[in-house]
Amino acid sequence: MTDTTKGFAAMIAACCIWGLSSIFYKMLSHVPAAEVLAHRTLWSLVFFVIVLAVQRRLRAILDAMVGPRAFGLLAFAALVIATNWYLFIWAVQSGQATEAALGYYIFPLVSVLLGRLVFAERLSPVQLFAVGLVTVAVSLLTYGLGTAPWLAMALAASFGLYGLAKKRLAVGPVVSVTAEVLLLSPLAVLVLWQTGDNGAGAFGASFRDTALLILAGPITATPLILFSYAARRLSMATAGLLSYINPTLQFFCAVVLFREPFTGWHVQAFVLIWCALAVYSVSTFRQDKARRRALRAASASGTTVT
Repeated sequence: MTDTTKGFAAMIAACCIWGLSSIFYKMLSHVPAAEVLAHRTLWSLVFFVIVLAVQRRLRAILDAMVGPRAFGLLAFAALVIATNWYLFIWAVQSGQATEAALGYYIFPLVSVLLGRLVFAERLSPVQLFAVGLVTVAVSLLTYGLGTAPWLAMALAASFGLYGLAKKRLAVGPVVSVTAEVLLLSPLAVLVLWQTGDNGAGAFGASFRDTALLILAGPITATPLILFSYAARRLSMATAGLLSYINPTLQFFCAVVLFREPFTGWHVQAFVLIWCALAVYSVSTFRQDKARRRALRAASASGTTVT
């Protein structure tokens, strides 16, 4: 099996775990989202620490937090990813998994906009067209439902901001996420202490709930490790196309398994967003292909492509 094939398999596995995780959090609907998030944070920390200990890279966690800039970026990343995790758990538990899927469909194009605003990246006409289609879709859904899809936009924005923070960090994803959950762990402990003090904690109340809360750690950590493995072996275009497996599975779970309402307004909005993603993905794939051809040509001639 080639490295590319392994990367392909790892990316599909990561996206399937992410996409089907709504089933897992639906099983914890009777546990407050804040409590689930606290357990997700602490058990993720345990899992990541074990992984890094086996790799003899524990020192890298502290090294990643050295300096005010690095610490500030990690703290910001921790804040926005905690917000994203909480909103997703709450969305699934409250019967809004369809809107959560919408948010993750919108996210790639939100990232394009953030890149333009923060890094002054130029947008091609195709990218502008795709962003325009998403804008029309959100406007249409807002008009049809009488309210803006705030949850979807908050999920897309928080994950987009998380991506910006990660882009500025000089450490790998596993180390950085470990540092992030380490920073979040005091808040998680405080939430669980207050919950336990009130006598309402789910942990230890039953074997099922206890096992599920512990599993929140591996379910969070495993796809991140698989994604990190895949990202080093796949082109960005391929990884980007495969990443749509995640919201597609979320959408399937919401509409087919959870039987959430899916109105005509939802149909029109989702069709527009799928069209935008198709246009954007084809454009990205072609750009990536052209760049790889240029790199091969430059390698053959001994020149450098930037």
